[in-house]
Amino acid sequence: MLRIYDGHQPLNRRQLMTIGGLGLGGLTLSSLVKAAGISPAHVSGKSVIFLFQQGGPSQLETFDPKPDAPEGNRTVTGTTQTSIPGVVFGDTLTQLSQLADKFSVVRSFQTNNGGHNIQPIVGPDSLNTNIGVHYSRVVGSTRARTGMPTNMVIYPATVSDDVPGPQARGNLASTGSYGSPYAPFIPGKDGQLQKDMQLSLPRDRFFGDRKQLLAKLDRIKRQIDADGQVAAIDELRQQAYDVLLGGGVARALDLSEEDPRTLELYDTQRYAGSADKWNRVSRGRSGYYTANASSLGKLLLLSRRLCEAGCGFVTIHAGYAGVWDMHADSNNLNMVDGMAAIGPSFDHAVAAFIRDLEERGLRDKILLITCGEMGRTPRVNKNGGRDHWARLSPLLLYGAGSTPGLVLGQSDRQGGQPITNNFTPKHLIATIMNTVFDVGELRLVRGVPDELMKLASEKPIPGSV
Repeated sequence: MLRIYDGHQPLNRRQLMTIGGLGLGGLTLSSLVKAAGISPAHVSGKSVIFLFQQGGPSQLETFDPKPDAPEGNRTVTGTTQTSIPGVVFGDTLTQLSQLADKFSVVRSFQTNNGGHNIQPIVGPDSLNTNIGVHYSRVVGSTRARTGMPTNMVIYPATVSDDVPGPQARGNLASTGSYGSPYAPFIPGKDGQLQKDMQLSLPRDRFFGDRKQLLAKLDRIKRQIDADGQVAAIDELRQQAYDVLLGGGVARALDLSEEDPRTLELYDTQRYAGSADKWNRVSRGRSGYYTANASSLGKLLLLSRRLCEAGCGFVTIHAGYAGVWDMHADSNNLNMVDGMAAIGPSFDHAVAAFIRDLEERGLRDKILLITCGEMGRTPRVNKNGGRDHWARLSPLLLYGAGSTPGLVLGQSDRQGGQPITNNFTPKHLIATIMNTVFDVGELRLVRGVPDELMKLASEKPIPGSV
């Protein structure tokens, strides 16, 4: 079903008829999209890419190793010196260590969550709503003129045909109280946006400049009359898909249009390794480690292309239901083997993204966030793994206002909890809101939900915007 939705309720036929007095029965979704308005002052024009490391990456083997901690606590993979004097990372992050002066890490971030789920992207701190949905609630589900979705979720299967399907532990398309019109678009999957085909645009985008809109609709009507009206709902639905997957949207999703040198820069297939090496646990036998390692670079490249084409929020689910979960049991690898399985591809992909954006002059336009739903215990278990931990989690921020080379916060000697001011998902979500919006201007916008303004009014992470 195709409906025009203004954020409060669908516009009825009588309301639609008041737009210049035209009957709209023959208009397609693409026609209406092309007729929509301009970029408002409360929208910054910046985008966010949230690389979600489901399973819970270890702070001690990534951005906060403790080489001087007692045996059994200290990082088990060794350390590597970064480009910042006195700062070391885990030794699988060799490329990121040389780029440490380009991004920020937070060593006092805690998710306050010790279970497998999709927090902080969807959880109590985000009002059980995908963070990007809050963005779409303000700007609409699709971009005027292009039909580009403003919020998207992508999985390894989005960029590769020979990997397992999505395995997120939770509903990344959750819209909370806003309803299905604002659901993220999921390329190739059953995203709610594809199911309902509801065009979500603020009411004033249709009623603001009636004279200009009337002229556009008159031209559209004449074209429709000349070509013959669309009568069948199946044809209308197909045309709606054409808007979402045709033209610029299709080009953004098509990595074959990228420069071969850029494809090579992002390529992480080299880190996939042999299946036999990681087959001793169930995730290895299921192909999750290999799929994650081989697809991560392409997912980040695709995300950059989507942001350039107008998408404002991209969620990358790269965890495959827990490849960062390193308990050392029948399901999971130990810390040493686990970091060998996925650490180098993460390091390469994120480093490639940073180098690419620096070269393109896009660092101020896109914010990259990497974190999981939790961290890992400061104590290594008897099998060489680390277990779930809510009190500390690694967090990386690059671009769009973040301070290059900042190491924010400090953890205790064991790497288990903050000893400086802690930061939580509320601060991270506020950082995102203050990146994509001018919050001062947003307060002046009629109809913005109070709960959304509350999220935006929390304190952002210092040095992040």
